[in-house]
Amino acid sequence: MTIPPIGGVQGVSATGYLPSVQPAASSDGSGFASSLTGAVDGLQQLQSNSNTLAVKAVTGSLDDIHTATLAATRAQVTLEVVAAVRNKGIDAFNEIMRMQA
Repeated sequence: MTIPPIGGVQGVSATGYLPSVQPAASSDGSGFASSLTGAVDGLQQLQSNSNTLAVKAVTGSLDDIHTATLAATRAQVTLEVVAAVRNKGIDAFNEIMRMQA
């Protein structure tokens, strides 16, 4: 028995939480900045969708509570991933600063 892919949550891809990140062609750091901007924008969209569905669930206008639960979980997991990437970036920056001192 196979499990079908998760779908039906507006604004969320069934294949992943964050938009795909393309490798940067330039070496000036703009590709990295645009990747981070895209990840944060995707997170904001997930959180907005989750909040909208939560309000619908509370007011009784949502037919399927599983949709709201999935959206909230995806937003939470994505936030944890973005926070972990941010923390690793800060750790790497601090390590580089210690090497230069």
